[in-house]
Amino acid sequence: LPSPALLQVAALERQIFDFLGYQWAPILANFLHIMAVILGIFGTIQYRSRYLMMYAVWLVLWVGWNAFIICFYLEVGRLSQDRDFIMTFNTSLHRSWWMENGPGCLVTPVLNSNLAPEDHHVITVSGCLLDYQYIEVVSSATQIFLALFGFVYACYVSKVFLEEEDSFDFIGGFDSYGYQAPQKTSHLQLQPLYT
Repeated sequence: LPSPALLQVAALERQIFDFLGYQWAPILANFLHIMAVILGIFGTIQYRSRYLMMYAVWLVLWVGWNAFIICFYLEVGRLSQDRDFIMTFNTSLHRSWWMENGPGCLVTPVLNSNLAPEDHHVITVSGCLLDYQYIEVVSSATQIFLALFGFVYACYVSKVFLEEEDSFDFIGGFDSYGYQAPQKTSHLQLQPLYT
């Protein structure tokens, strides 16, 4: 099973590259994921099964989000990277940081282009060993893989914690044959209080 440190490192790596590409929707989702991982770690350390269950529910949402990212970058259905700027909440024309900085990519500015707004420039990217869409897809697939292991881990540990809570012997005698519940009396004896 992946360690919590591995989950945090993977989430932080994702957060850094989304910040570099001004991808606001993934930044928000990554932040929530980092908080959920911290909650899951806390639940494990403090033996809190409820926190682990919340973490497991979050991981289901996280898998759905990463599946959406895969569909977005592969342009499944009506999704289009050229038309939809979902990742930036339609606030800018920025794309994935890997588009210009992928392995082997050569970026060439196109001078005097009428296609770009005044505050932007047009570039051509060529020679990439792996296109940015596939880097984003591999990153999301890795997140899904880690989330599935995290989900199994959270469910298992939560189950163990719940079984321990059920079998815990409170006050050293609930399960023993000699325990008798206190008897209710009809008279209440009051004691004076001195200050």
